[in-house]
Amino acid sequence: MTHELRSLPSLDALKNQARRLRSRLASEGDEVTHSKSLELVAAQYGYRDWNTLHAAVGNRPAFNPWMLGARVKGRYLGQAFEAEILSAQAISAKPRRYRLTFKFDEPVDVVTFESFSAFRQRVTATIDESGRTVERTSDGRPHLELEW
Repeated sequence: MTHELRSLPSLDALKNQARRLRSRLASEGDEVTHSKSLELVAAQYGYRDWNTLHAAVGNRPAFNPWMLGARVKGRYLGQAFEAEILSAQAISAKPRRYRLTFKFDEPVDVVTFESFSAFRQRVTATIDESGRTVERTSDGRPHLELEW
C-alpha cells in the first residue's frame, strides 16, 4: 500500500488523536492502553503499526500557520493549489483551530457540474492543527488540505 505523507498530520497531532481516542473509549467503558490507542490510530491511516506510521511522518515540526505571506500547497475541493497566506487568526486553543485566508496563484473551479463553472481565487477556511478543515465534501474529504 502506498501512503502519501502530505495527507498525514504531524506526529504531535497523531499522539493527541491517540490520547483523545483512549479517553473517549474509556468514557464508554472500553479501557485500552496508550500503546493500543497508538496502534488504532496507525490503522486508521492505513499503516500496519505505530512504528511504521511514526517512521512515515518522521519528526517534522507541527503545523505553524502564523507566517503571513507564507507560500503553501494543498488541495481545495479536490483540486491542487499553490497559494499565499493573506491572514491568520487563532480561533480556539483546544482543539487548535485557525482561520486562514488564502490567495490561490490560479483560480480554482469550485463547481463539478460540466456546463457551469465558478472560479475562486481567495478562500477563507477554518483548519485544525493537521492543516485540514473539519468541513467535508459529500465523499468525506476535507474541503481544504494543506501540504507541508
